[in-house]
Amino acid sequence: MTAKHNEPIRLKKTLTLFAMVMMGLAYLQPMTVFDTFGLVQNDSRGHVPTAYIFALIAMLFTAYSYGQMVKRFPSAGSAYTYTQKTVSPHLGFMVGWAAMLDYLLMPMINILLAKLYLHEIMPFIPAWVFVVVLTVLMTGANIYGLKLVSNFNKIIVLVQIGIIVVFTGLMIYKIGTASDLHAQSSNALVTIKPFFSETFDPFLIIGGATILCFSFLGFDGISSLTEETHNARKVVPRAIFLTAFVGGILFIIVSYVLEIFFPYQGLHIPSLGINLPLVSHFSDLSSTQPDIIKLVAGTLVQAIILVFSSVTVIASGLASQAGVSRLMYVMGRDGVLPKSVFGYLHPKFRTPIYNIAIAGALCLIAVNFDADLGYSLIAFGALVAFTFVNISVIAKFYVTEGRRQSFVDTFKYLILPVFGVLTVSSLWFSLDSHAMYLGLGWAGLGFLYMLVLTRGFKNKMPELHEEIDDEESHDKTE
Repeated sequence: MTAKHNEPIRLKKTLTLFAMVMMGLAYLQPMTVFDTFGLVQNDSRGHVPTAYIFALIAMLFTAYSYGQMVKRFPSAGSAYTYTQKTVSPHLGFMVGWAAMLDYLLMPMINILLAKLYLHEIMPFIPAWVFVVVLTVLMTGANIYGLKLVSNFNKIIVLVQIGIIVVFTGLMIYKIGTASDLHAQSSNALVTIKPFFSETFDPFLIIGGATILCFSFLGFDGISSLTEETHNARKVVPRAIFLTAFVGGILFIIVSYVLEIFFPYQGLHIPSLGINLPLVSHFSDLSSTQPDIIKLVAGTLVQAIILVFSSVTVIASGLASQAGVSRLMYVMGRDGVLPKSVFGYLHPKFRTPIYNIAIAGALCLIAVNFDADLGYSLIAFGALVAFTFVNISVIAKFYVTEGRRQSFVDTFKYLILPVFGVLTVSSLWFSLDSHAMYLGLGWAGLGFLYMLVLTRGFKNKMPELHEEIDDEESHDKTE
């Protein structure tokens, strides 16, 4: 049954802590460590685990800030709502607009990766067929409801982790027995080289970490599912931290073994002015998973895993499409986007079906889109959101509420979020210049839209003033 006529239609609470963590890990897509390895190995000159460590530290500071803000504002609007409520409605809109770039491109990138995997196996089928079919399936599942998406993602994440464990174990076995030419030696498993060697350059590590921020966007994405989570003020902060921490540890371990199995083959000796380019093990640095699977386990296993990999990226796409549709829903509900479209919930499914359809339509761009540019644009939107979530903690707790009477308060509400801002800011300097220009162009469009919406700032920004309900009473309206 649908909601009673005298009660507003609300998002349906279906998610628990385990379901939220699984949604977050599906968003991260654990097997993406195989995809980004070649690109980051080249950029960091053979120090992918170190780049992951830097990215994880940066993300944990920001994950803490997300947790603090969720406790105070359990809203699906995430960074948009936090900035709107603590700093300024105008700035909140701009943060939400920038974050929307990140969220809108995530499902499309996942469709793009699935297309590459499936086309590798079935080159006789036009690539656009995969894009259309997968987009329709993904969009239909999200329209039906988040519970279906959550249950599907639980299975896919657990299988992904199982595959990663098996492949990592196989690489360790081959390294230990020196049974593969890619392994350096029989005792190479314990070495500091993946973390620090003669090719180490901190600026390049930061550049690699910027790309790897893409791998940590899951904890940010699940914050947009807050209004569909039971006991959100307690569950969501825990889920955010666990998603970032578990994903980060997994990435560091796997990339460490990959660095040993596929050692960096570039040469960099600053004192002699020598800097030779990478001679890669892989045919395509932007998507190295197919080559890694083939070189570790053979062609037959490669075909099987690539079919499954297309399913894993769809699981990530499902989670990211759900996230962006909720962000657009909150902005529509507030009235900063046309409410009749973006603020609409289907009375039966209680999902923002128009927003889901819009995000699905954008996935069709995956027929012909540059993955590297997509990663960088996603990083632009994510870094805006991360920066202002940290600022929101300072503005809300340290400045507005004056929670600075003790060192503990100062540490929690000033020092930690300042470190969050600093670590995220360091990633800004390594962002691709084309992505920066395009991102600023997108922000400029948002600013022009805000000028029209407020009639040159003569009117206030629309803002929803109702209190977000964190209780479960509305679940009984069915």
